[in-house]
Amino acid sequence: MTKSIPNMFTLGNLFLGMIGIILATEGRTSMAAIMIIIAMLLDGLDGRVARALNAQSEFGKELDSLSDVISFGVAPAFIMYTVAFTDINTALAWTITAIFPMCGALRLARFNVRPGIPGYFIGLPIPAAGGVLATLALFHEEITAPYMIFAMLLLSYLMVSSVKYPNFKKIGIPKTAIKFTPFVIVGAVMVAVFFPEQTSMLIFVPLVLYAGYGLQQNFRRLTRKNRRKKKDDHKSDEAYNSSDR
Repeated sequence: MTKSIPNMFTLGNLFLGMIGIILATEGRTSMAAIMIIIAMLLDGLDGRVARALNAQSEFGKELDSLSDVISFGVAPAFIMYTVAFTDINTALAWTITAIFPMCGALRLARFNVRPGIPGYFIGLPIPAAGGVLATLALFHEEITAPYMIFAMLLLSYLMVSSVKYPNFKKIGIPKTAIKFTPFVIVGAVMVAVFFPEQTSMLIFVPLVLYAGYGLQQNFRRLTRKNRRKKKDDHKSDEAYNSSDR
């Protein structure tokens, strides 16, 4: 029974992703975004609970990836489609909507087969990308479709990029604290359900900062690379000129 507890969190994540899709079809965007946020909470807990209970397994790892594709790939993309892309060219809307979960699936596949760098993720984790997209959809009245498309493509790129992001999943839960986990979840759900828009806005800011951190790091890495290249080219030119003399 203990071995199945982490999988219950993972299935809860998947369930909420599906509910988010259903709510989006009914035009209840705020609640759909809340489902994604709560799914993020469950996704953050399943691995920690598995480690605390020594219940890690390959089955759980694969189930987690499949659930993440739905909850943080398909669901947020569909939410964005329903609020921002229905009035643009159909082929373009379908393509942009499909690219996001496809990049998310590639990101998860790479995560499962390639050893990462200790303490870091390679590429923006799909829960963070999905959380940004789902909460960004709440601003569809203030932000026009072209900007939404740009944001969606940027998040898609960041997921499959080689940008390093801090990994906070190793922060564990003491085994003695697991019994309090249901109360934490219930409390978070109640706050989110009663204050959906405020909760979404509150979550949106740190998620955007996290995604932006990777952009900043990538820019700094490219800047350093260009500086090294210029320095090497300068040294090569000096060596060439010296040999001519």
